[in-house]
Amino acid sequence: MESVLLEKEGPIGWLVLNRPEKRNALSLDVMNEVLERLDQAARDETIRVLVICGNGPMFSAGHDIKEMCGDHQDLHQLRAIFTTCNRMMQRLHQLPQPVIAQVHGIATAAGCQLVAACDLAIAEEGARFATPGVKIGLFCTTPMVPLVRLVGRRRAMEMLLTGRFISSQEALQFGLVNRVVSADQLTAATRQWALEIAEFSRFTLALGKQAFYEQIDLAEPEAYNFAKEVIAMNCLADDAQEGMKAFLEKRKPVFRGR
Repeated sequence: MESVLLEKEGPIGWLVLNRPEKRNALSLDVMNEVLERLDQAARDETIRVLVICGNGPMFSAGHDIKEMCGDHQDLHQLRAIFTTCNRMMQRLHQLPQPVIAQVHGIATAAGCQLVAACDLAIAEEGARFATPGVKIGLFCTTPMVPLVRLVGRRRAMEMLLTGRFISSQEALQFGLVNRVVSADQLTAATRQWALEIAEFSRFTLALGKQAFYEQIDLAEPEAYNFAKEVIAMNCLADDAQEGMKAFLEKRKPVFRGR
């Protein structure tokens, strides 16, 4: 049985963590499989939006602890695990498609990091989130990276120092997720959201996503200068010209992904 699946439904790609018996733990092998599936999705121009979800009772419990203790206390091996994790998280930002995390059950440690690293996130009402490494003598330093950038210093530090679970409503207030829906509506709501985004130009979505992450750490004057160049070039793209003409002609645009 494959540990990571990539299923297609119209313009939506569903990347499914498929180790329910292991709480969808992100072992080294699983993370490498995720990277392969992400590369596969990036090459597929029919996939306009990618959704990451988990099979079984939860989204992901994070790293496979068995790989990180006992006979595996080798610095080289541990670096390999976290280097691969870093590559996986950063690859999400490099992907041309918007990526939505669909969360049910729990998302802890690297599982919570995965949610934070996605472009958007939707959760069921009963979902819970935590960075509980401190409870077993580990500080969640890698989950900390996207978390602090998403929810801010105070909230991130509270999660990291206490390791406590936060509810889906708290996650919504923190900015860790965008939307919360009932469990029985989770998949349908995710699909509707993805289809809404998929209607737009693939070229424009990819350009905008790349620009968003490139400007986010720039000082404001540099960010404005960068954004000016991007939108000026964007205006010359075929899809932008088509979209503006369609607006003026009061018709629906026909985007061609260029």
